[in-house]
Amino acid sequence: MTAPLLEIRNLETFYGPIMALRGVSLEVHEGRVVTVLGANGAGKTTLLKTISGIMDPEKGEILFQGQNIAGWEPHRIVRAGIVHVPEGREVFPLLTVEENLALGAYTRRDKAEIARDRDLVFSYFPILAERRAQEAGTLSGGQQQMLAIGRGLMLRPKLMLLDEPSLGLSPLLTQEIFAILKRLNADVGVTMMVVEQNAAVALDLADDGYVLELGRIVMNGTADRLASSEDIQSFYLGHANEGARGERRWKRRKTWR
Repeated sequence: MTAPLLEIRNLETFYGPIMALRGVSLEVHEGRVVTVLGANGAGKTTLLKTISGIMDPEKGEILFQGQNIAGWEPHRIVRAGIVHVPEGREVFPLLTVEENLALGAYTRRDKAEIARDRDLVFSYFPILAERRAQEAGTLSGGQQQMLAIGRGLMLRPKLMLLDEPSLGLSPLLTQEIFAILKRLNADVGVTMMVVEQNAAVALDLADDGYVLELGRIVMNGTADRLASSEDIQSFYLGHANEGARGERRWKRRKTWR
């Protein structure tokens, strides 16, 4: 297999005196979708913030296209090709849909290609085309999530980091947005790293997955293999079987390579 687009080695990140990431290592290969699953407080958001430069690691390496970007400023990481779609969308509420998309392309100067990419975003999210002149703050939560993803696409990212894209959305909207993400990966080849609590939709989207617990990777493998794991079914997919199996805590940790 070719070298990974992103390789994280023994990453440690602190919130003050609290170690939030404890020796995290993982890989993301070009053209693939990787999901990181975990409960609240597992360290998923910290992981994305460390990759995108919002937080500095205490230890470890973040290799992007073979170059260690750990500790780089966020703007430099964006210019290298990593886009972070944050939890909670964080669109610019007083700017229109079209203005938000234009800000997503702020590092670019190729106006004709920017217009083409804006039209591509509208083709995947037609509701945004209908509301292109509407202020982003007046959109629904699902529409704001679409806009946040579209704004990230305007950079033509080599890697897109998505933090809880299903947060606060109805099951129907969640399915719709994840179906579009799957199409973007298949049609455009966007490489993605998605952190999620909704394991069912995340594993359906992903090629590979990792499970993060209290800042450590406790399980990894292909998405299909993770989905078939009894531990994942019990604690993330709600498929607990016959009493004791559903009530047990993990008595072992599995690592698949």
